[in-house]
Amino acid sequence: MKDLGANNLIGRTRAAVWHPCTQMKQLEASPPLAIARGEGAWLIDTDGRRYFDAISSWWVNLFGHCNPRINAAIIDQLGKIEHVMLAGATHAPVVELSERLSSLTGLGHAFYGSDGSSATEIALKMSAHYWRNVGQAEKNGFISLQNGYHGETVGALSVTDIPLFKDTYAPLLRHSVQVPTPDARLAEPGESAEAFALRCADALETCLAVHAATTAAFIVEPLVQGATGMAMYHPAYLTRARELCDQYDVHLIADEIAVGFGRTGTLFACEQAGIKPDFICLSKGITGGYLPLSAVLTTDEIYAAFYGDATARGFLHSHSYTGNPLACRAALAVLDIFGTDQVIAANRAKSLDMTKALAEVAAHPRVRHFRHLGMIWAFDVIDAAPAFATRFHQAALAHGVFIRPIGSTVYLMPPYVVAPDEMTLLAEGVLQALNLSLAA
Repeated sequence: MKDLGANNLIGRTRAAVWHPCTQMKQLEASPPLAIARGEGAWLIDTDGRRYFDAISSWWVNLFGHCNPRINAAIIDQLGKIEHVMLAGATHAPVVELSERLSSLTGLGHAFYGSDGSSATEIALKMSAHYWRNVGQAEKNGFISLQNGYHGETVGALSVTDIPLFKDTYAPLLRHSVQVPTPDARLAEPGESAEAFALRCADALETCLAVHAATTAAFIVEPLVQGATGMAMYHPAYLTRARELCDQYDVHLIADEIAVGFGRTGTLFACEQAGIKPDFICLSKGITGGYLPLSAVLTTDEIYAAFYGDATARGFLHSHSYTGNPLACRAALAVLDIFGTDQVIAANRAKSLDMTKALAEVAAHPRVRHFRHLGMIWAFDVIDAAPAFATRFHQAALAHGVFIRPIGSTVYLMPPYVVAPDEMTLLAEGVLQALNLSLAA
């Protein structure tokens, strides 16, 4: 076997791998971690150094690296069938997973993809196709929130509103309409988060009054807009959005890709608004960070509009690994852990402890808008230099914490298995990295 020491591995990755969301030239000054293995909430590099995975390997890892129960489920499935195409065949893991997701969401007929962007594409296409099937083909446009993020494939990017990702590809994208974000940081002085959310919902109503006749769906990240810097908002916005979508006959797509499976303090963020969307997009934590999988579930009414004799009336969308049995078994193991370990209740207790541990960070003179929802923490750094994110990342690594700020926003989304002593270590590492990066 070839030498996989850190220096050799980093040199080879620079020569052969095109890393995501990365200006490759920066790897010369800031090489990536050469990871050899994982253990619980920790990443371990080829030299044996340990780093706390403070962002759950980009928001996917729920129950730790090399979780024995998820490992066992995948190993068991390997001895049965690793993959079979889902067009013309079915298998027990995909059926059971679909049944359980339906029971949890109140929606039915799960359609599978490989990742979050795929889920967004599926929901957008399915919504527009529904309206075509019911004789309203003119309803093919979409509304989304300012500063929202829904993925980087062409359809998903069309409803994303982050210039860094979108501007270069603007000629390839379909026009969509954006409405004001209910991000609580933007409220007027003295205005509550709820009042601001409802004011933004009024803007959504104004938009729907103009565009409803040509709009298929409104797509939203429930409660937290992730890629714009963990923008959090009051659930009243979702409650009102559901009412408005019903009033104006427009689908509501809940993009729970990042916030689903317990991240916001409930299994799904929409629960906190007491609503059921027309489509729910799931990915990231669905397999506990093990294997690529996404799912879109919708209503029986929407499903029925595709049911018939004509092939063209069906939803003709697929990829080769749709409903992969190994990924479905990992997802079933994740749901088993939720079901047996009282994860949501345990997380509520952990979130209080973590917030207390971060008290000194929250009180830092350069910190603004310290915020917390479920197992997500974030704060903004005022007057941060352009290189702040890189400096903070490197300073955190020096203190054994793997974390990647979004611009001047630092956020934490640790695996749910974080222990009390690890919370203390994480909070201390964040504080030290903050001071070091601001002093540089």
